[in-house]
Amino acid sequence: MPIETARPETLALHGGSWRADPTTGAVAVPIYQTTSYQFQDTGHAERLFALEELGHIYTRVSNPTQEALETRLAALEGGAAALAVSSGQAASAYALLNLARTGDNVVSSTDLYGGTWALFAATLKRFGVEVRFVDPADPENFRRATDERTRAYYAETLPNPKLELFPIQEVADIGRPLGIPLIVDNTAAPLTVRPFEHGAAVVVYSATKYIGGHGTSIGGVIIDGGNFPWEEHPERQPLLHEPDPSYHGAVWVEAVKPLGPIAYAIRARVTLLRDLGAAVAPFNAFQFIQGLETLPLRIRQHNENAIKVAEFLKAHPKVARVIFPGFATGEAKRRADTYLRGGYGALVGFELKAGKEAGRNFINALKLLYHVANIGDARSLAIHPATTTHSQLTGEEQLATGVTPGYVRLSVGIEHPDDIITDLAQALEASDVELLAAAE
Repeated sequence: MPIETARPETLALHGGSWRADPTTGAVAVPIYQTTSYQFQDTGHAERLFALEELGHIYTRVSNPTQEALETRLAALEGGAAALAVSSGQAASAYALLNLARTGDNVVSSTDLYGGTWALFAATLKRFGVEVRFVDPADPENFRRATDERTRAYYAETLPNPKLELFPIQEVADIGRPLGIPLIVDNTAAPLTVRPFEHGAAVVVYSATKYIGGHGTSIGGVIIDGGNFPWEEHPERQPLLHEPDPSYHGAVWVEAVKPLGPIAYAIRARVTLLRDLGAAVAPFNAFQFIQGLETLPLRIRQHNENAIKVAEFLKAHPKVARVIFPGFATGEAKRRADTYLRGGYGALVGFELKAGKEAGRNFINALKLLYHVANIGDARSLAIHPATTTHSQLTGEEQLATGVTPGYVRLSVGIEHPDDIITDLAQALEASDVELLAAAE
């Protein structure tokens, strides 16, 4: 059976270029803890530097452990090539800077993780790249915010913490005739959402989350779908069409044609990663491979547990409302049913009737769930976004991303669901402001 046609559960273990170590026969991918690589001869070195042949030169740019991770993730996602970097934030930044320069703009969904909003609104602005935020409830908002200097559209598939599915196909269809690719952060929904099947051109992950799954390593990934007609839009995508002075005047859509439809991925590696240096550590790449091999099993359990947790919270008298794709209505429900497969994701948000202080009391009373700034661990996690992950945003910006003062976000793990619910139940009882005041 051709591996490339295998199902996700198989690709997570066998996808990509790795089969076994050619020297020792080792099946597990080794940690290639090296900075540099012996060239066969001067001709070999020259071909590598000229991109006439792909291979490893220096671990800041590529590494065999990293390559095994990249090719497996590209196979699993249905893309043409991938680039692993040091964090999800680096992946988001590189994904845009690979297309946009001073004076250019990107149109982004408002429904974003707080760190991404800060990156786009403040840091990229200092680079001279404007990010225009629009409400994805109406996909046409992306078209309205577009002008001749718009280089990309950006969104999160299952935005954290708003948890309303992004209209991937609708926005991709707006951008593609204009030469504008849709870049999608799929961190919160690996395997559950398949962005390339709906027209996305590039997929971004924080591998720190579900891909790793163990809360031990930081990393990010950019996956090039190989499905966007960059060569047809020289005016819209100048960084891929103009001679690149940092790389012998290479015109990327032409220079890498013999290697396949991976001009976007190659440019990100040999210019941005080479020059800015957010390289993934070989050990972290190894850790992500370990997580990837069990990802299909974990995602299944995450999704099953999240449904049970959401149903418990929805029926609880102290809970005002539950934010969960499975409870969506109207257009949000249609999008959830269109894009999600095998579950509704593992993130659950809710608000307590007693308000912000009750939410803080709830988190402080948790015993099983961890109070950490992360999602996607095998263990269950909880946080209050308004005072943590989204605290750098203004009140208005917080509301735009779906964060209200009393919002609590859960990342539901793979523990037994009854144990998760038992901890939530006792914490909800302890959240009562009046009871706590009386006890004091």
